[in-house]
Amino acid sequence: MDMMVHRNHAHDGFCSFQHFHGENLRNGSCFRARVKVSVGANLNYMKGCLGCKACFVVQSAGGGTGFRKPQGFQKKRQNRVFAISKVGSVRIIGKSRNFQSSSPNHYANGQVSPASSSQNIEETESNNQLRKLVRTGELEEAFRILESMVYRGHIPDIIACTSLIRGFCKKGKTRRASLVFEIIEDSGAVPDIITYNVLIGGYCKAEEIDNALQLLDRMSVAPDVVTYNTILRSLCDGGKLKQAMEVLNRQLQRECYPDVITYTILIEATCKDSGVEQAMKVLDEMRSRGCKPDVVTYNVLVNGICKEGRLDDAIKFLNDMPSVYGCNPDVITHNIILRSMCSTGRWMDAERLLADMVRKGCSPSVVTFNILINFFCRKGLLGRAIGILEKMPKYGCTPNSLSYNPLLHGFCQEKKMERAIEYLEIMVSRDCYPDIVTYNTLLTALCKDGKVDVAVEILHQLSSKGCSPVKITYNTVICGLSKAGKTEEALKLLDEMRSKGIKPDIITYCSIVTGLSREGKVDEAIQFFNELERMGVMPNAITYNAIMLGLCKAQQTDRAIDYLVLMVMRGCKPTEATYTILIEGIAYEGLAIEALELLNELCSRGVVNKSSAEQVAVKM
Repeated sequence: MDMMVHRNHAHDGFCSFQHFHGENLRNGSCFRARVKVSVGANLNYMKGCLGCKACFVVQSAGGGTGFRKPQGFQKKRQNRVFAISKVGSVRIIGKSRNFQSSSPNHYANGQVSPASSSQNIEETESNNQLRKLVRTGELEEAFRILESMVYRGHIPDIIACTSLIRGFCKKGKTRRASLVFEIIEDSGAVPDIITYNVLIGGYCKAEEIDNALQLLDRMSVAPDVVTYNTILRSLCDGGKLKQAMEVLNRQLQRECYPDVITYTILIEATCKDSGVEQAMKVLDEMRSRGCKPDVVTYNVLVNGICKEGRLDDAIKFLNDMPSVYGCNPDVITHNIILRSMCSTGRWMDAERLLADMVRKGCSPSVVTFNILINFFCRKGLLGRAIGILEKMPKYGCTPNSLSYNPLLHGFCQEKKMERAIEYLEIMVSRDCYPDIVTYNTLLTALCKDGKVDVAVEILHQLSSKGCSPVKITYNTVICGLSKAGKTEEALKLLDEMRSKGIKPDIITYCSIVTGLSREGKVDEAIQFFNELERMGVMPNAITYNAIMLGLCKAQQTDRAIDYLVLMVMRGCKPTEATYTILIEGIAYEGLAIEALELLNELCSRGVVNKSSAEQVAVKM
């Protein structure tokens, strides 16, 4: 039942708050308090709003008034008052030491007993320890301390708890973060808007949008625009625009007004879902509500227009932005259009746009130049790419590894290794240090060029250059060694790879098996093949083909056919190469006529195409 009770006229059975934060409870000062008191054998849950008047909802343990305990609350600590100022982000949490004159922790004269003072000291020390553990990233130990604190009746510091929730969310441990939140609620501490936003953000990042929406529904403080933006972003990224619009309507009903970020999120999602024309309607609504779009909003629209293949419309929008929309395009606006020009082969227009943006006083960025360099290198126009690279310092831009990598790749593609190494040296001399992509590009080219010894040497120098090799780096060199007939060295690299904690994949193992088979070490290849299955790595068609090729070369075609049967049984689909290997193997064992008959049969069934069949017939 609801009763309006003035704070100066509280009836017997209700607690008086005159002595609790007394100096703050004057005209216009308003607090909310959640109180749990024991009256006889019954527990009464009271929710109070204190100002000039106080409103209580009372529920006895034996009966119900319709007030429900929020989900996650298992229990409330007795003899505690938690006050929150009307400003949602400010929280005053305390213990009601003066709650009842008969409290065992108080003397008749109102002084605090030594037991209560000791408890305050313990609580402070525990909170200090909690803060320290969260700060040093010892999350599990902090969680243990938090549980211990609540068990002893202490109230944890909400800021430290929020940081603990954030820590678990960053590690993707949202279940752990949820438990921290439940413990906070059970302790009697009051989560603030930041606590809610951190947990909602964690749910959204982990793609647990249903959990985020459930938490939104049961928030004890009013959600702010950050809360809604987080949820809207998650829904829109997941392609749930309709649901996002429903959340927006709820946001407006609560009089939490969308900001420029809210509308930009919705405009971007609408571009993807319904097209730019529909997104422009959202822009019109945004402006009609007095929310001014910024350059990021317009960049989203320009990107949408480009993705629809309307490059000329995007250029017109760019030119109209200052006069029609009152917003000057920035370097990102130009980069979006520049990338679209390059992707459609309009590189002359792209160069003119670069000159035009400089003329308008919009300074190009490293990204601007990298877009052009990358395009020219893909088209094989390496001279033009070098020209753009050399212009960069003139505009105050220092080339980075993404500026040089396309050039190195271009030289490698054209088998101009000397030029590639020359630009690698230029790169280093200009204090631009190669990254793993640079080295992977170079190693791939060296291996294809048969210079595997140089590739191995560079691989062993990577760590000293502050660039640790990754799986693809090892796979590239292992493959190169295997093709060069140096499988023993490839096996050494495999061991090195494992020792560094890099887990080999099917590409790694396939290279080794292929190399062993090619060298005539078919039994070793089969032994390695069997190890794959024991390790839970499923061989692919290339691996099976390598084993069959080795067996056919060793004139053991019958065993090769056994591997074909095994291949099919394991659900690995044979390729055209599988059948041609076996046909050549049959012919190699002196059964040329039978092999030709089988080849014609497979060709008539479409298993082997005509050109491949002709090549096999010529070999036979």
